[in-house]
Amino acid sequence: MSVRVIVADDQEIVRTGLTMMLDAQPGIEVVGEAEDGRQAVELAGRLRPDVCLFDIRMPVLDGIEATRLLAGPEVADPLAVVIITTFDLDEYVYAALRAGARGFLLKNAGTQLLSQAVHAAAAGDALIAPSVTARLLNAFASTGRAKPRQPIEPLTDREEQVLRTVARGRTNAEIAAELYITLSTVKTHVASLMAKIGVRNRVEIVMWAYETGRAGS
Repeated sequence: MSVRVIVADDQEIVRTGLTMMLDAQPGIEVVGEAEDGRQAVELAGRLRPDVCLFDIRMPVLDGIEATRLLAGPEVADPLAVVIITTFDLDEYVYAALRAGARGFLLKNAGTQLLSQAVHAAAAGDALIAPSVTARLLNAFASTGRAKPRQPIEPLTDREEQVLRTVARGRTNAEIAAELYITLSTVKTHVASLMAKIGVRNRVEIVMWAYETGRAGS
């Protein structure tokens, strides 16, 4: 079955372009469009798409608040949201990820990366544009924010290795190949990481890795 997507951007030409790009990809179908954040939240609530693709800067309700309403910590049945923006150092991106976004892309990312991000989000995974991951998260992790939570149990050596590879944006298959372990073992370690550090997805694993200085250790 196709991944059902809604697109929200205040610029019609951008919405049209994204819709055309996505509809041309196998296994993806755009089922709705919105021109502001409020419309996007209402549309998402009505259609329950597999993935919401939101611009970070929208009128009425911005992409951060729209994301929080659909995917935030208090949402019982969160939707998958991918943020797409023109600004690779936009200060709101970190807040959007904190609000529950499963991915972050630039509008010039290209069709292949856009398709990958949508499929990853639909599968419960996450993708952040590789060109900005380290720079963005390092910048915001060093701005004196609240002290990151400590794991409820110490991480094993293997979990530390998996953590670093996730922080570098590796997929499960790439991690399995790099660490010479099976795909199911990778999934087990990722699930264990999320449980130990109290996060919900890979984006939050990445942020925690940078906040605790483990990403490059």
